[in-house]
Amino acid sequence: MNLLIVTACPNGMVTSVLTSRLLEAAAHRLGWSTAVEVHDPKAIGSPLTPAQIANADLVVVVKTGPLSLQRFVGKRVAQSTPSEALLDPEAFLRSAADTASELQQDDGADAAHTSGKPKLVAITACPTGVAHTFMAAEALQQAAIRKGYDLQVETRGSVGARNVLEADAIAAADVVLLAADIEVDVARFAGKRVFRCGTGVALKQPDATLDRALEEGAVLAGGATANTGGGEQKGEKTGVYKHLLTGVSYMLPMVVAGGLLIALSFVFGIEAFKEEGTLAAALMKIGGETAFQLMVPLLAGYIAYSIADRPGLAPGMIGGLLAGTLGAGFIGGIIAGFVAGYAAKAVNRWIPLPASVESLKPILIIPLLASLFTGLVMIYVVGTPVAKMLAGLTEFLDTMGTANAILLGLLLGSMMCVDLGGPVNKAAYAFSVGLLASQSYAPMAATMAAGMVPPIGMGIATLIARRKFAQTEREAGKAALVLGCCFISEGAIPFAAKDPLRVIPASIAGGALTGALSMAFGAKLLAPHGGLFVLLIPNAINHALLYLVAILAGSLVTGVIYAVIKRPEAQPLAVGATA
Repeated sequence: MNLLIVTACPNGMVTSVLTSRLLEAAAHRLGWSTAVEVHDPKAIGSPLTPAQIANADLVVVVKTGPLSLQRFVGKRVAQSTPSEALLDPEAFLRSAADTASELQQDDGADAAHTSGKPKLVAITACPTGVAHTFMAAEALQQAAIRKGYDLQVETRGSVGARNVLEADAIAAADVVLLAADIEVDVARFAGKRVFRCGTGVALKQPDATLDRALEEGAVLAGGATANTGGGEQKGEKTGVYKHLLTGVSYMLPMVVAGGLLIALSFVFGIEAFKEEGTLAAALMKIGGETAFQLMVPLLAGYIAYSIADRPGLAPGMIGGLLAGTLGAGFIGGIIAGFVAGYAAKAVNRWIPLPASVESLKPILIIPLLASLFTGLVMIYVVGTPVAKMLAGLTEFLDTMGTANAILLGLLLGSMMCVDLGGPVNKAAYAFSVGLLASQSYAPMAATMAAGMVPPIGMGIATLIARRKFAQTEREAGKAALVLGCCFISEGAIPFAAKDPLRVIPASIAGGALTGALSMAFGAKLLAPHGGLFVLLIPNAINHALLYLVAILAGSLVTGVIYAVIKRPEAQPLAVGATA
């Protein structure tokens, strides 16, 4: 007989292990083949595979709390408690074989289902960890209240994890919703049903997202979510885009710190850092020579981490540091991250080892082979041509004429306003951030200025055409003004979600103008975030007044255009504007 043993005692890990081992030994004495799954508050031991479940003749579940059994529907299942199973394991197994019954769809539901109140836990995380993370969390919580669902949300923003999910809440949940644009650690959700989507989807369609999570969530086993339909879950950003955003997310704090420290060194004079022993020199050493040198290794390391988990981190950072040493910059770092990540993943998958030395893989075999391969590729294949390409790009940016600068500003400004924090917006932002490592600061200035335009423009529109907006929209406009000044483009999302055919074109028009003006004025920004508050730091940006003119001009264009073309309405916004 093929027997599956599942033990889940969230408040007593020792009990779970003891029960599983005694039952496994008893099954072997009976001549049965077994597979065991032990639940732990933070992880799961040896998750059962779909093949093991399909071939099982009997499933024995020993638990002291709620546990989803949906994956065992159609199998013969016997459920009990540790006290009964430990009394006489052999007799218990014989009795289970005799009394087990086929699990029906309704039988596998937790108590939350029988009471008509589904339980969900969620994590929200976006690359910058500033706006989408918290707005998506709020939208999901409001939707859960409307639908009568029990929902707990953990936010992974720029300040770290907040409202961290407790082990009991995870154990009791029917499904785990991962609304994340970056890779998050899912080890503690092993064995649970998991549904993935982007923060944008959760923000714009929170009700539908919760329902789809309950319907389409698939059991997590071995670090990956099993797809119910043979394909990827709709709405989830996967592959190259998600890995890149994960790297950018971890790199951003280093870029912000380095850029602002360099700006602070300029307070004492643009060339004051050249005098050894001065505070300006120390600030430049910390920001320019240390923080900025770590940018590319962090980018590459966490791209590899997103692809291959922890084993990819070391080869990714080694490849990223090589990229910086070879002059390949952020482009070389991106390539190094993907090479290291997929190399580590290939080593882990295709090099089998005896069970006795399998534990050496993540700490010895994978880092060694993946680092060796990545390093050789960077030195002999990628480094030189990418360094030449980056040098050419940097020279072009530094020497381009006014016409080319304006065109680049138009392009970056338009991209920042197309989807308000979506893939196009993030692509323009990542490009500009990457150029900071090459001391090309003009694209960053144009990108941040244009990103402020949509929410500020919406706020202006609610002020100059008050009669066209409902009271809730006017309040949202005030919030959008504040968010816009902080460089949070997502402040315009409530307006775009309700009236995209008017909001988006108006935003693009203003953003393109601002980007073009910023480049035409020769504005250069050393920090990748902060909005107007960066202007309080001396020398963080040159031509500060002209930079403000560019932002104001684009915001006025967006605000006036939308105020003119908007149809008068008095309906409330579907999604709040506050983060």
